[in-house]
Amino acid sequence: MDDRFNTFAGWALFAGIIALGGGIVSSGMFHSERPEVMGYAIEGVEEAGEAAAAGPSLNTLLATADVAKGEKVFAKCAACHSVNDGGANGIGPNLYGVMGKGHAAQAGFVFSDALKGVAGNWTFEAMDAWLKSPREYAPGTKMTFAGLGKPEDRANLIAWMNTQGSNVPLPAADVPEEAEGDESADAAEVVENTTEEAAPAE
Repeated sequence: MDDRFNTFAGWALFAGIIALGGGIVSSGMFHSERPEVMGYAIEGVEEAGEAAAAGPSLNTLLATADVAKGEKVFAKCAACHSVNDGGANGIGPNLYGVMGKGHAAQAGFVFSDALKGVAGNWTFEAMDAWLKSPREYAPGTKMTFAGLGKPEDRANLIAWMNTQGSNVPLPAADVPEEAEGDESADAAEVVENTTEEAAPAE
């Protein structure tokens, strides 16, 4: 009985050693590293996917913005900012009429050197970038707000802020590329038809 058990145990041990050795050898022969380029690129698919992931442009979002929703989003800012005409500065500056003005231009408020160093005015694009991530827009800023992640929230807020003493004309929504192509084709067809009508009969 003991001889049979010893024989069985020996064969089991031998099989385990063979399996372990085979695993070590195969791992050395076959690499499982991630390839630099995944799969085969199909022309047009990646660009369309990136555009879809990016969502509507800022111009389109502003053109369709909901001002009432923007006022509700401002509730997150109201602890530090006022936005009424002649309102006092708080932890942050009064934001009345801020759109279109220069960075750090609010009188009576001590801005960080980081924001003072940003050139240009508060355009829609600049405000969108600032609201998305103040720390990335002006590294070293004193503003501790992490930012608004949803593009729709930022567009609604910007549109509402614009009604508070700025009234900068909002941009028109971007025309989709397919529509632009259709318009060009229609225009070409009109020109072709006009040319045919104007041509003398032979």
